[in-house]
Amino acid sequence: MLRLILRVLSLSFLITLLMVTSPALAATSKVLPIKPPSFDGEIGLTYKDSKPDFPAPITAPKNAPNVLLVLLDDVGFGQASTFGGPIETPNLTRLAEKGLRYNQFHTTALCSPTRAALLTGRNHHSVGTGVVAELATGYPGYTTILPKSAATVAEVLRQNGYNTAAFGKWHNTPDYETSAAGPFDRWPTGLGFEYFYGFLGGDTNQWSPALVENTKRVAPPVNNPDYHLTRDLVDHAISWIRSQQSIAPDKPFFTYLATGATHAPHHAPKAWIEKYKGKFDQGWDKLREETFAREKQLGVIPANAQLTPRPKELPAWDSLSQEEQKIYAHEMEVFAGFLGHTDYEIGRLINAIDELGELDNTLVLYIVGDNGASAEGGLTGTVNELKVFNRIPETKEQILASLDDLGSPKTFNHYHAAWAWAGTTPFQWTKQIASHFGGTRNPLIIAWGNQIKDQGGLRSQFHHVIDITPTILEAAGITAPTEVNGVKQQKIEGTSLVYTFDNPQAPSEHKTQYFEMLGNRAIYDDGWIAAARHPRLPWQGTINADFEKDRWELYNIEKDFSEANNLADQNPQKLQKLQKLFLSEARKHNVLPLDDRLSERFDVTSRPSLAAGRTSFTYYPGAASIPEGSAPNLKNRSFSITADVEIPENSAEGVLLTQGGRFAGWSFFLEDGKPTYLYNLANAERYIIQSPEKVPTGKSTLRFDFDYEGGVGAGGTGKLFVNNQQVAEGRIAKTIPYRVALDETFDVGRDTGTPVVDTYQVPFAFTGNLQKVSLNLK
Repeated sequence: MLRLILRVLSLSFLITLLMVTSPALAATSKVLPIKPPSFDGEIGLTYKDSKPDFPAPITAPKNAPNVLLVLLDDVGFGQASTFGGPIETPNLTRLAEKGLRYNQFHTTALCSPTRAALLTGRNHHSVGTGVVAELATGYPGYTTILPKSAATVAEVLRQNGYNTAAFGKWHNTPDYETSAAGPFDRWPTGLGFEYFYGFLGGDTNQWSPALVENTKRVAPPVNNPDYHLTRDLVDHAISWIRSQQSIAPDKPFFTYLATGATHAPHHAPKAWIEKYKGKFDQGWDKLREETFAREKQLGVIPANAQLTPRPKELPAWDSLSQEEQKIYAHEMEVFAGFLGHTDYEIGRLINAIDELGELDNTLVLYIVGDNGASAEGGLTGTVNELKVFNRIPETKEQILASLDDLGSPKTFNHYHAAWAWAGTTPFQWTKQIASHFGGTRNPLIIAWGNQIKDQGGLRSQFHHVIDITPTILEAAGITAPTEVNGVKQQKIEGTSLVYTFDNPQAPSEHKTQYFEMLGNRAIYDDGWIAAARHPRLPWQGTINADFEKDRWELYNIEKDFSEANNLADQNPQKLQKLQKLFLSEARKHNVLPLDDRLSERFDVTSRPSLAAGRTSFTYYPGAASIPEGSAPNLKNRSFSITADVEIPENSAEGVLLTQGGRFAGWSFFLEDGKPTYLYNLANAERYIIQSPEKVPTGKSTLRFDFDYEGGVGAGGTGKLFVNNQQVAEGRIAKTIPYRVALDETFDVGRDTGTPVVDTYQVPFAFTGNLQKVSLNLK
């Protein structure tokens, strides 16, 4: 009787399952995760009269391609030779010859916002990323918190049968959530990527990067002359793809490679830099003319395009001294070597996929830059980018003294702003300037085996980075979900580019697009664009500027590719209409309030933090790699550090507590047994306070007190104590006002990045018994 009842129940389950109108494992389900099917076996009294039924695994749609998404950093429209630039990119060109070039593709003008828009298919303010993570503010469009209502393309692909992995620069986790305490739901592995290897911040040292694997900090290489981050990232990507294809060859992969290149620091192997020796002696004005001519010859800009003039804020090359020309030409040689090396390494990845026989079955989307070329090096370039962010001036004499070291581990370098302008040929302006195409127009290459019939073709439809996610989903045959993990989804705001693959003359389907970054703003609508550049320059800190006084410009880009002819005075009605449209779009997408502050927003105290509201901290050995957003904020205030140690008979040395590294920071350590405090003011000045005597054998308490004089970036007096007896005193004349580090961390008992002073080598772990370190803010 029991067996009969069980069989009837099993039959009932089967009938119910057959009555379902759509497959339970449909890859196009609008609700994720996909609901598992009902049990389709039979349950008897024992296994002998039962029938098992494993749930079928979720599989991607039939013929769904692999996807390789490549994103370079800070590369302008006119830098890669594939689009007419002076820097040889043969591997990019080889890919373009198998696919399509897009010459009206746009980004947001800055790093984190472009990445958020790229991975979600929504506008950057719509997903809380109106600015980079390090400048977040407490307004809906600027928190840098990706909402769960905007699932990433990686999450959607993963739940539809793909394997997913990300390599390189992330820059989409709030600054204050990047420590070992998490939370981790906004790290790559919490946002759809099954594997991550790269760095979380905005930039990193290419020779000694701040690496993360999944959610664990990875020790950077130490004294390895053959190491470079780009090579490391590509090695890991190749290894992951090979492993994935070996184990699950029928399962498509989604690989996202976002290099740190070519964002500052411009670090490149010396041999690659030497390839470009003398190639830029003609200067930026002539280079721009040469690039413009090549662009027309290649056909990547229309024959009637005009070359826009140099901004008055940038000097003419011929106005410079021979010494200045020597410095700046070499800065560009270093950058060129960096981009050339990057092309070579990404070529290795493309070749590895080809060797697996998977390249023709891989949709490759290669975005050459997340914004325009960067002018953040200012009007001299810099040996140390942290000087720029902390408004510490750098003279050409200082750069000249380090000229031979540019690109090496000894520098954190950036080039002159005018090279960035030359790199955005034929457009106006650069990175950060979202009002003009120099900040937002980037080359895009799409290749997909025989799915692209017009191989080597050009596409000129107007598109934006929010269009990449819907392109991937359409190519994979996956419907954009309306619900993911129990959360209703925001509408995807992008437009797929698939319609352009077979129809070069198709009218643009992306009809309207706003732009805004740090107060620079524009609105595109059906062939016209209105633009208002805010007067702060990319290398400046906050300035006192009135948004109401910004001058609006008007361009008909169907006839004026490079925005060369301002029609505002001739067509004020059109301009007024577009200005109203911008305000409408700004309100719709959380762009307001407009905010042009820069230096103030670097202040970590303006955002949530695990350290916020605390004045007393206790750390134990092993607490390392704490990013600045989660560490105690010692800037612009008094503080005291106390270390409880036990010194062996043969003395001890090593780091007790440190923050930052070679390019800015401080360290409290023992050198030859002597307590030492060293302050590194962005490599401009170093202040050393050291005890004349060693710490005695046995238990001791070591203390450093700093009495701050007040103000921003001011100095103070430091005092060293051993067992409550003062042993040394010194003055620190100036301090870092805004940001100690971009990728270096706060470490206890060792130094995990670059050394604050070159008299020791990292990790310089403490060789005595460090019991704890206490820190008190005053």
